[in-house]
Amino acid sequence: MVSVTIWNEYIQERAEDEVGAVYPDGIHAVLKEALEAAGHDVRVATYAEPDHGLTPAVLDETDVLVYWEHRAHDYVRDEVVDRICREVYNGMGFVPLHSAHFSKPFKRLMGTPCSLDYRESAERERVWTVDPGHPIADGLDESFVLPETEMYSEPFAVPEPDRLVFVSWFEGGEVFRSGCCYHRGNGRIFYFRPGHETYPVYEEPAVHEVLDNAVRWAAPRTANATPQDNSAVEPRE
Repeated sequence: MVSVTIWNEYIQERAEDEVGAVYPDGIHAVLKEALEAAGHDVRVATYAEPDHGLTPAVLDETDVLVYWEHRAHDYVRDEVVDRICREVYNGMGFVPLHSAHFSKPFKRLMGTPCSLDYRESAERERVWTVDPGHPIADGLDESFVLPETEMYSEPFAVPEPDRLVFVSWFEGGEVFRSGCCYHRGNGRIFYFRPGHETYPVYEEPAVHEVLDNAVRWAAPRTANATPQDNSAVEPRE
């Protein structure tokens, strides 16, 4: 069992009827139900809470942070971003979803613009498993289809992934690197593209399976990881 914190800005679900109709209790509620059903210990944090719900105490108890963001990119406080990135370097897993490619934590951890091209037109997406030997692909077929989704296309301005697990094809002809694995310090990062606030992508069983696998893969492997903050140490010899 992995200790998971799902962070959702939880803005559009309350402010926009079209989004609320798809996720009436918030995107985080659907993700929480899926990950709890997979056997994980799940808590939820949202933008409006003190420290955006990501206090030092919460992150200290978090093995993997699953992160969904769309409207709040410019408003998440820098001290919280610092805290997230520090925890990743110290071993916490980080799973940014869909539009979180443009979040402050992901951009800082990547060190690149993380920009891309997009089109919102309810297109069909086929997600191909291009690294079937990776743990995040466990139990998945060679591909799965999302009937309606937002299109993301290359070029995707991120570093070359350490491992590329999924590639998406859209009916408009575009392709996109949809499942990218990275390591930063002691932490593991998995960016997963599928998802959108007005399409029920997070209700799809294949997406649930990917997220379960991703959380298990990203969870810390070492109990005594060396902290990444500067610190004075005594000589060992």
